[in-house]
Amino acid sequence: MSMLQDLAQDPAVGEVLSEEKTLSVIDLIFSGGTGSIVIIAILFVLLFVALYIYFERIFAIKAASKIDKDFMNQIRDHVTNGKLEAAKLLCAQTDSPVARLTEKGVSRIGKPLDDINTAIENAGTLEVYKLERNVSVLATVAGAAPMIGFLGTVIGMILAFHEMATSGGQAEMGSLASGIYTAMTTTVAGLIVGIIAYIGYNHLVNRTDKVVHKMEANAVEFLDLLNEPL
Repeated sequence: MSMLQDLAQDPAVGEVLSEEKTLSVIDLIFSGGTGSIVIIAILFVLLFVALYIYFERIFAIKAASKIDKDFMNQIRDHVTNGKLEAAKLLCAQTDSPVARLTEKGVSRIGKPLDDINTAIENAGTLEVYKLERNVSVLATVAGAAPMIGFLGTVIGMILAFHEMATSGGQAEMGSLASGIYTAMTTTVAGLIVGIIAYIGYNHLVNRTDKVVHKMEANAVEFLDLLNEPL
């Protein structure tokens, strides 16, 4: 116990412990040299792009999923009473994919049911495309970020082995630190960015599927309305 106390009281040991405690992420990044800084800068840009797309899409999908619960009931009343213009006006005043699909169907009333169904399907394809805009970029970031991090790992190890080779196998640990830091920090950074992008991508896909399901359910309800006897 006395030996541990003596070590703790030793100024040199205390200074080393203090340095270890104050070592920050920024210190790790800059200790890796130019290669580490460049690769982590690229990963930071990818992280910013992933977060921007995620939050932009999540708000857009949230807005698209909002619709008045009485919307289809009002459409049913207008169509049943032959007030097609009122139904179109209601759809135009409701900013949602469901309303736009319904408006497309109302505008085709009087034509064969297959034509109405085709028009709604085509409009639905366009709405799904709008919902999924830029979402594929998240999938790209989720796959590319870890690979970029591993690239930094390879570069760092090459630098470390090059230092050993040029020093005749007598390189000190201090001279190898730059390559090792590059290898470790870029790997961690790449995995973090990739995990965030992957989780964001899957969450957006799940939210989009729910909106698409709601669109399909309302399209079926509208077509059933047209098949009802007057």
